[in-house]
Amino acid sequence: MEHRMIGPGPYRATKLWNETIELFRAGMPQKRHRVHFKTYDNCFAATDAVDWLHELLQCNQNFGPEVTRAQTIQLLKKFTKNHVIEDVKGRWGKEDFEDNSSLYRFPPTSPLKPYPNRPPHKMEPLPFPRWSDEDSVTSHSHIPVKPLVMNSELWYKRHSIAIGEVPKCRLVYRRELTAANIEEIWKSKTLSRLQKIMGLDSLTDVMDTKQENGKHIMHNVYNVNKQGIVVMDDRSKELPHWLLSAMKCLANWPNCSEMKQPMYMGFERDVFKTIADYYSYLLEPLLTFQLFDVFVNILGLQQKKLIAIEALQVCCLLLPPENRRTLQLLMRMMARISLNRDMPPLHDSTGNRALMVQTFSRCILRSKEEMDLGELLSTKMVTFMMDNCQNILNIPVSLKNSVEDYITHQRRVQIKYPGADMDSTLHPTFEKPQPPKLQYEYEKLSKPQNPAKVVLEDIIDNKQMSSKEKKKKLKQFQRSHPQIYKERFPTPESEAAIFPERPTLMSQLSFFTLKRPFQSFQRTRSFRM
Repeated sequence: MEHRMIGPGPYRATKLWNETIELFRAGMPQKRHRVHFKTYDNCFAATDAVDWLHELLQCNQNFGPEVTRAQTIQLLKKFTKNHVIEDVKGRWGKEDFEDNSSLYRFPPTSPLKPYPNRPPHKMEPLPFPRWSDEDSVTSHSHIPVKPLVMNSELWYKRHSIAIGEVPKCRLVYRRELTAANIEEIWKSKTLSRLQKIMGLDSLTDVMDTKQENGKHIMHNVYNVNKQGIVVMDDRSKELPHWLLSAMKCLANWPNCSEMKQPMYMGFERDVFKTIADYYSYLLEPLLTFQLFDVFVNILGLQQKKLIAIEALQVCCLLLPPENRRTLQLLMRMMARISLNRDMPPLHDSTGNRALMVQTFSRCILRSKEEMDLGELLSTKMVTFMMDNCQNILNIPVSLKNSVEDYITHQRRVQIKYPGADMDSTLHPTFEKPQPPKLQYEYEKLSKPQNPAKVVLEDIIDNKQMSSKEKKKKLKQFQRSHPQIYKERFPTPESEAAIFPERPTLMSQLSFFTLKRPFQSFQRTRSFRM
């Protein structure tokens, strides 16, 4: 049974479907069978088909040993509905396949899926945000840049510092980036990184890039707790409290003494069934229908483990924040249960590790069409994610630093000279000495800044905000970013310095006494007399 590893690329799910059918048709043993005194040639029993196809799938690199017999039966049911096989009387589509002695055969027509007819793809870079010439993106190679002619005048202006003359120059501040600009940068950079990791010419064949949301990516990067789990602003999108308690109970088993539920024989099985029932009713998988083809393509990278992990790190940033949070909590519970030797069996015939994959693979990843190898592919993907969830669901630090540096570059001050139209890609290495205040502003804009630090400084510098409201905002920031807050305010005195000092009652009395000491003394003297 020869098979080949199908790597990332357009229509990978369709390629896997067609190859599985070709291997099944080419290798499935067929012979003469006799039923009810009637003979049928070139056919096979349903049970034999399950045995043969199950072994084929488990030995196939594209699927692996995690494939169960039940999943093989489900696949054969799809084969029947799609006329890959038919019973010996020529019936298909409405007949349900069962693991018994019923006879089936291959139809004469080809059951392979055709590939969509699309014009040849032109290699075009992902769209990036565009601004005016003065605010143009300088690090994207696809933006045409006018070649610079290094004439004598320009050379003089470039190298005049070497001969002791510095021409007059001016600082040109770039236009402030809006929230929409920053979200678009995050989106374009993330998609570019994903495309590069997967080695694809374009992402348009595996996803609709227009549907991706840069705001979701930023939320998944910055709105996290100490454990790296996404924090929701909208409480209505949180998981129910009872579900979180049940998941925490199983994840920490048997150290869940703080749980108030009654403990009895089989208690852990009832808790697990409650969790499984909740997730079975999800209308859309956590990895979304939109990203199904992307994750299927990442499966083709699993032989290169580190590359597959990096691709999953980036791809999981594209999820809606509520999906990512739920996925993080669910994966952590699954990983802990599968590795917990103290956890009793949660099923009579299936181990806990296999049970985690079988129970939750469909709610994590599945196809919208339901007429492909979605169950088999999701099993392989969920197994890989469960075994590497600590790395996969972390924020890719290199991507985060790259985007933040790029945004800082867009806010950097440029130096321009009168009478010379300096190209945006050229940055002089010298500048005219500036007054201290202007120099400070230049360094402030040039230095890479953490977005959280920018938010903190905006709160501090806001003159329209009352002291009470500012204190409230600072307390909220301190709870979300304690380390950054501590760096900005290392002492209570530094924190108090940003608020205008209100005169106390004692200071007012002292001021009044110093202002009119003679009158006060006279009044006191007259009182004694």
